[in-house]
Order: sequence, then C-alpha cells, then structure tokens
Amino acid sequence: MSQKQLKEAFISNLNGTSLLEITVGLSLAPLCLLCRGLLLILYYLHYGKPLSSRKYSLLLDFLVLVSPLLFSCTVLSPIIFFMPAIIAAFCAGIFFKIYSQRKHETRVPFRQIVKDFQKTYLDPGYIPAITVFRVYVNVLTSISILAVDFPQYPRRFAKAETYGTGVMDFGVGAFIFGNALVCPEVRQKSPVTQPKFSSLARQFVSVWPLIFLGVGRLLSVKSIEYHEHTSEYGVHWNFFFTLAFVRLAASLLLAVFPRNTSWIVAINLAVLYQLVLNTTSLKMFILHGSNGRDTRDGFLNANREGLLSLFGYLAIYMASVQVGLCLLQFRNSVKGWLEAVCFLLLTVLLLFIFLHVSQAYADPVSRRMANLSYCIWVLAHSLTFFIGFVVTDLTLVFTKLLVKGSSVPCCWDAVKLPKACKKPETEGVPVGRGGKLPPICLISAINKNQLLFFLLANITTGAVNILIDTIHSKAAFTLCILHLYMFFNCFVMYILHAKNIVLKFW
Repeated sequence: MSQKQLKEAFISNLNGTSLLEITVGLSLAPLCLLCRGLLLILYYLHYGKPLSSRKYSLLLDFLVLVSPLLFSCTVLSPIIFFMPAIIAAFCAGIFFKIYSQRKHETRVPFRQIVKDFQKTYLDPGYIPAITVFRVYVNVLTSISILAVDFPQYPRRFAKAETYGTGVMDFGVGAFIFGNALVCPEVRQKSPVTQPKFSSLARQFVSVWPLIFLGVGRLLSVKSIEYHEHTSEYGVHWNFFFTLAFVRLAASLLLAVFPRNTSWIVAINLAVLYQLVLNTTSLKMFILHGSNGRDTRDGFLNANREGLLSLFGYLAIYMASVQVGLCLLQFRNSVKGWLEAVCFLLLTVLLLFIFLHVSQAYADPVSRRMANLSYCIWVLAHSLTFFIGFVVTDLTLVFTKLLVKGSSVPCCWDAVKLPKACKKPETEGVPVGRGGKLPPICLISAINKNQLLFFLLANITTGAVNILIDTIHSKAAFTLCILHLYMFFNCFVMYILHAKNIVLKFW
C-alpha cells in the first residue's frame, strides 16, 4: 500500500466511543479554564497586582488551557476518566489556598459571601461562555485534525464510518452550533426595523471566504494527492462548503419564518428528513450509491454525503439559533444565570431521553447522514459543554468576591448596578496602569481571528503530514510535534491580537 492508502485506511472503518467518555472528555476544557482563572487570582492575592508579562501570560495560557487537552487525547487517553477528578482536585486545592490566605480586612462570613454572590450584578450584554465555547471548539478541532493521523490518538475518538459517536463527529456539529449562537439573526435586537431579507444579503457577502476556502482546499488536496476520507463528505465536498450553504439556507428560512419559531422549524426539518431516510431508498443511496456498489459517478453520487447531510446540519443550526435567542434574554444577576443553568440542565436531560428513544426506534447516531439522532446528540452535548463554561464563569465570579480587585480575562466582571448596555463581541483589553500594557488573553486572541486560526491549523496539518510519517511516530515525538504545532498556531494569533490585526475581508 502507498503512504496515501495507509493513511486513508488508518482513519477509515471506525465505530466511535461511548457518550459517557465524550462527556468526560468535554469536561476537561471548562476545568482547565477554571484552573487558569484560579491561578491568576492566586497570583493577584500574593503579589497585589495582575500578571502583567505578556510572555508569561501566553505561557500560562498555553500550558493550562491547551497542553492538558493534547495529553488527554494521546498518551493519557487510557486514564481519561480520572483526568477531570485530578484537575478538579487541583482546582479545589487552589481555591482553598485563596480562601484561607485572603486578607484579614476583606474576610467576611462564608454565608454572607454566598448572599452577596447571589445578588451580584453581571453585564447582561456580555456572555463570555459563548466566546469561550466557540474558541474551544476551534482549539479541540485543530488538535484533533492533526492528532488523528498519529497512532497515539485513540481510533475510537476519530470520526465513525457510518454509525457511532466519535469525538471528531461531535466537533463538526459543535462548529455549526457555535456559528449559530452569534449569527446576525440572534444578535440583532429589533428585527422589525430592518428589511426581512437584510440578513440573507449580508450572509451572501460573508460566506464567500468559506466558498473560497472550500475551493482552495479541494484544489490543493487533489493536486498533491493528499489522503482524504471520501465517505466523510464525498469526492469534491468539504466542511467549508457545508458551513457556507447551511448559513445561507438558515438565513433564508429565518427571513421567511419568525426567528422565535426556529426550534419548530428545526424539529420539522430533522423529523421529516429522518422519515424520508426510513421510508425511502435515500439511506441506501447515501451509504451505497445509486447502484448499490458505492459508485461515485456523477456529481450527486460523488458528493452524496456532503449534499444530503446539509438537511441535518441545517436543523442543528436552526435549533442553535433558538438557543442563542434564549441565552441573550435579559439576565443581569448571578441568580438569573443560576436559574438559566438549571433550565439548560433540564433541557439536556430531555434531549438525552429523546436521543435514547431516537436510537431505539429510528436510527443510531450517524454523522455521515446527519440523521435525527445525530442532531439531538450534537445539541445535547453542545449544551452540556456550554453549561460547563457558564458554571466555570460563575465559580470565578464567586472567587473574585473573596479577593477584591482581582480579574480574570474572558470572564464576567461584577457591576455595581444592572446595565443594559452591550459590550463589543470580542472582549476588549483594558488599559494597564502606569502606561503598561496588560497581558493578552489567548482566548481573546483566537476569538479575534477564528477563521484564520482554523485555516492556519488546516495548512500546518497538511504540511506536517507531507513532511512526517505520522503513522509510525513514537509517543515522545508525537507529543513534541503536536505541542509545536498548537503553539505555533496560538502564537500567530497572539501576535496578531497584540498588534490589533483582524484579517477579515468581508
């Protein structure tokens, strides 16, 4: 077998992992974020000032926010069920140290702190968990697209061939979910004052980079004979095309139907698509082609997975728009967000019940078809992932009440009075005291150029695969390459953010 065939076989015919293992794995990112926040607060407590060195800030962010995820999906994957407990215990130790060492004059009874915490006002126009969710989906995807080509990355984490729940199967849907949370239809406050099809017109302008990137990826992959998994999207299709067409189709639907009914549209779309899959020959066509022998003759046969899965991804997008609208409802206190977390947890529980019913009576989860079970699964785990970041933010707000004057980037700050004003999409970097520039948060840096970060990850992944025999790499070499790869991608974003450069052409 050629090197290309070996690599294609290495990522083919896989069955995924359990829902429990994915849930455990997803809990690591919020815990890493919590650990970083607690370390910054502890630093402030000891030195009386925030960490001001940009060099050390980048190093801390990378080692705490990114590096543990690299280890957990490679050499530490056999003990992944213990990883959350280990990180949580470390966080608990830091919190106890902060609580016991806070200044005497700021000490108040614990019950009073809890009461003050519940009454704390938060800026209702800024939800850091949305930014962190989108950035971490990007980071986890960037890690996985290269790590999957190394033997240390468990095959069960890779994309399932037909049925199954792999970590990378979730990443595709989570990308759609994250895009919908910040779409124009969610962010605009008064749709009545604007023309109905204004968002659709803006989407036509904003998706052209995705089309361009999709064509660029297609030409580059074919020209260098890069290994590809044909049953993933097809011969010519790729995720850039999927994201572009889903955004256009969703804008069209939201121009026709009221945006607060997007969940109804999503349910109808997903259920109708599943009915067609079960009652017609469409499922056989997606899995085996028009002749039943996996033919790729003709454009539709060649790209059947990518084209027909658009219905499922569109359903996920529409449902996620409804989630975004619910999240942006006016909440200006910790108490309000605690209630929101309880509501989201109840929603997640119901979704997992529906998932069990769907898998039992309709079809198992299939990313290849983006069927009903896949849509429900993506929504359930995306909400679970998002809840983790909200709980992390609230925990850091509580801890900051213990240490007056402390701050954590990309986290809620308590406000004295409820404010209805809306902050910018990307968290601004405050001006430092004494003319010194404050440290830059790695999350803010990636958030500022998310599409560029994803593109850079794809390019560097291709370069590594061309230059290195990944399949036969040893563990130490794999970890070294993955760390260099992720640090390079993060460092480029960090430099761009430091110079206030946003590479956006639309």
